[in-house]
Amino acid sequence: MKTYRIATIAGDGIGPEVTRSALEVLTEALGSSRIAFEMVEGGATHYQRTGEVLPESTFAACRDLDAILHGAAGLPGVTYPDGTEVGNELHLQLRFRLDLYANMRPIRLLRGVRSPLRDFDGGGIDYVVVRENTEGLYASRGAGVLLRDEMASDTLVVTRKGTERIASFAFDLARSRNGAPRDGTSRVTVCDKANILRSYAFFRAICDEIHASFPDVGIDYAYADAITVHMLKRPDHFDVIVAENMFGDIISDLGAATVGGMGISPSGEIGENHALFQGAHGSAPDIAGQNVASPVATVLSGALMLRWLARQHDDPSLTDAADRIDRAVEQVLATGESVPRDLGGTASCTEMTQAICRTLAA
Repeated sequence: MKTYRIATIAGDGIGPEVTRSALEVLTEALGSSRIAFEMVEGGATHYQRTGEVLPESTFAACRDLDAILHGAAGLPGVTYPDGTEVGNELHLQLRFRLDLYANMRPIRLLRGVRSPLRDFDGGGIDYVVVRENTEGLYASRGAGVLLRDEMASDTLVVTRKGTERIASFAFDLARSRNGAPRDGTSRVTVCDKANILRSYAFFRAICDEIHASFPDVGIDYAYADAITVHMLKRPDHFDVIVAENMFGDIISDLGAATVGGMGISPSGEIGENHALFQGAHGSAPDIAGQNVASPVATVLSGALMLRWLARQHDDPSLTDAADRIDRAVEQVLATGESVPRDLGGTASCTEMTQAICRTLAA
């Protein structure tokens, strides 16, 4: 059977701690003969030592191996002359150079986790935010205009190709799910500001065109400001949400807050032939090295990675391992055996990891 080789970037802050946890859990679920982690350098700490945020050797490994697992990158005090953080450049370079055009952020309320939304403590939140990952407002990073320290501008970019492929990704994902918790309907909600800006009206029109090829999936629309209300008042309506880069970035963080926070929020950045997986949280340097970070987001990102590899290689054993990881995490949280501090418990990063591994081994 194939051994999957994973380019692994521990990164900065709590990155090394949560990465170690994910490696332990993935190895427990699959066995060391099925998955091999090749550690490579990158991030703000590496930049401080060498002046490089993404060495070419790291890029080559990310390009050539089966998938990329990333802990966290970025340190607030390590910035470029324009004030932007160096650490972000790591996954941004990988995103653009490997064309990881779809950012997938599952938003699911796990058993044992209390939602700030009191009506949903028993469940009922289970959707995915699909964010276009290579265009939008963030395409202007490094290319905006700063004029005589008096005026600054950045350009919002929406192309037909970029929108067609992210819309197709979203509809295809909805087709593979079980529909929205409220009514079981498979649907894609298009998040935009089509009432104000031509770029977003263009984005919506192309999503409509792509929808014609997915008649079994519904479509609806929400303006970016209104969707923040809907995500709090009726999150069970959503199945898949598709959005431009910046809007997707913002609403996915809001969604994470409704299901327990960034510490349990996984993400995947996916292209045709490459994909990168990491917890949606930052590097949290204020708690680095204290063994108090939650590894859950990175562990669940590892499960997302296994599902992507299963599709790429037609290997159902990986889907089975991913399902077992998800169930183990949820069981640990639901029984209260081990609860991380960001969810109101006292478990350390190590204790949480050990509890998940014990459940997998049982």
